[in-house]
Amino acid sequence: MIRHRSYAVPLTAVLLALATGVALGAGPLADTGSSASTGPRVVTRPPAPGYADAFASSVAPRLYAHGLSRKPVALVTLPGADPATVRALTSQVKAAGGQVTATYAIQSQLVDASQKSLVDTLGIQLAQQVKGRTDPKATTYPRIGQLVAVAVANRGTAAAPAGDDAAAVRQSLVAAKLLEVPAGAPQTAPLVLVVLGSAVDQPIAEGVLAGLAARSRGVVAVAPSTDRTLAGLAADGVTKQVTTVDGSETGAGRVAAVLGLVRAWNTRGGAFGASGADGPVPLG
Repeated sequence: MIRHRSYAVPLTAVLLALATGVALGAGPLADTGSSASTGPRVVTRPPAPGYADAFASSVAPRLYAHGLSRKPVALVTLPGADPATVRALTSQVKAAGGQVTATYAIQSQLVDASQKSLVDTLGIQLAQQVKGRTDPKATTYPRIGQLVAVAVANRGTAAAPAGDDAAAVRQSLVAAKLLEVPAGAPQTAPLVLVVLGSAVDQPIAEGVLAGLAARSRGVVAVAPSTDRTLAGLAADGVTKQVTTVDGSETGAGRVAAVLGLVRAWNTRGGAFGASGADGPVPLG
């Protein structure tokens, strides 16, 4: 019995020690003794809100290298275009040395498939009035796109006064509520920047953009990343004449759009942006 008690005492002591160790390990002294936890503590910080856009805007002037100096731009918006995006693009054109001669708003009726008869009839009448300014073989939406180009654009190298043809087309399109034109008879411009907005039927978008490209020096169309229209333009060959850039809701996308304008002065077409088939940025 004596031998049995001599083993019981050390066993009780071990159990008490283990219990004490568990208690300490679960308590406030848990992090104080292990060599495995003595490494440097890493602190991570999430990027500041808006950093990517701020970075893109900061480096943009160096990328532009005044590439739009003395190169006027007409800005055309489609229904649903984000006003903040339009303002940001206008600022970026200025940062590249260019000037937006005017901002024109295509109205919902012009791109509404249910209003095709109106668009077609007016387009035929205007084409007869400004003979030689549109392709006689053009169908409804390429024709109206060419007429919008008569109103806002030219094929030269500088801004030009709106002549009689441009004035007549503007007056008719405004009266039919197809186009909104700012006051003051703004000059036409060689480059056209088109800002897409709400979803538009693919054939309508293709026709209008192809028509604009046919009667201007260069056209760049920009849309949000979620827009499906630009992908359709590439598939149907419109990007051989029109430069497209997606990602207009981001600073990088807007910078890419303005770089597209710089490139469009001498080189037409291409699909760029976050999902562009020709690369993220239109350079060269």
